[in-house]
Amino acid sequence: MLQIALLNGKPEIFYSLQGEGKNIGKPSIFIRLSLCNLYCFWCDTDYTWNWEHTSYSHQNDKEPSYQKFKKSESIIQLNNEQIIAEVQKYNCNRLIFTGGEPLIQQKKLLPLLNQLKKQNPQYYIEFETNGTIIPEPELEALADQFNVSLKLAHSKVLLQERLKTQAIDFFAQNAKSNFKFVVDSPKDLDEILEIIQKYAIFHDKVYLMPQGTKSHILQEKQQWLIEICKQYQFNYTDRLHILIYGNKRGV
Repeated sequence: MLQIALLNGKPEIFYSLQGEGKNIGKPSIFIRLSLCNLYCFWCDTDYTWNWEHTSYSHQNDKEPSYQKFKKSESIIQLNNEQIIAEVQKYNCNRLIFTGGEPLIQQKKLLPLLNQLKKQNPQYYIEFETNGTIIPEPELEALADQFNVSLKLAHSKVLLQERLKTQAIDFFAQNAKSNFKFVVDSPKDLDEILEIIQKYAIFHDKVYLMPQGTKSHILQEKQQWLIEICKQYQFNYTDRLHILIYGNKRGV
C-alpha cells in the first residue's frame, strides 16, 4: 500500500500540464505521494508533511486561519490496482510521481512501476525529488526522468539535511537527471553556482524557477531571474500551473 495525499476525500491523482522544468506544458498525470524528509519554509504542499504536534515552521504560520494538518485526514492508502485504476481514467502516457518526497516510498513503488510498464510500455515516468535519496537500481531502470530540486538556504532546512553528497553525485552523473532551483532573490545565485561547481552539474541541465504562489510575485521575480539565466546559460522555468489556475490543488 502506498500513502497518497488526500484531496476532498479522494486520492490526489489528477490530469494536468507539467507546470515546471524540462517538460513544462506537457500533458501529464500526477500521482502525489504523501510524506517528506524535509520541511521547506515556503513549501506549497505542506499538507504532505506538516503534521499536528511537529515543531516545523512555515511561512503560513502568520495566517490566522493556518493550522498544521491532521495526518489521519491528509493521507489515503491505496494498493497498486486502485492507483492504476485512477491512472487509466486519463488518456495520457506521461506519469509524474511527486510529493512530498516520493523516493521515501520507493521500495513500495517498485511493484507498481513494474505493473504500469508491463501494462503500457509507452508510459514515460518522471520523479520529482529533492535529491537527498539515491534511487534503488531497479527504480532507476524503470524511471525515465528525475527532476531534482535541491534546496537552498532560504528553505530553512539544515544544510546537512538538504544537501547529501552521495545522492547529489548520483544524480549529477545520471543522464536522466535535470536540476531545478527555487530562487527567492538574486543573492541565491552564489549558492547555486557553488553547488553546480562542486558537483560538476552542466549549466544546460539547470533550471531556475522563481519562488512564489501568486502570479504577480512570480512575474516580479521573472524580470531579474531571466537575465541571470541568460548570463549563465541556465534554463528559465516558470510555474505554469500557478499562472493558469492560481495556487490550487489537483490542477
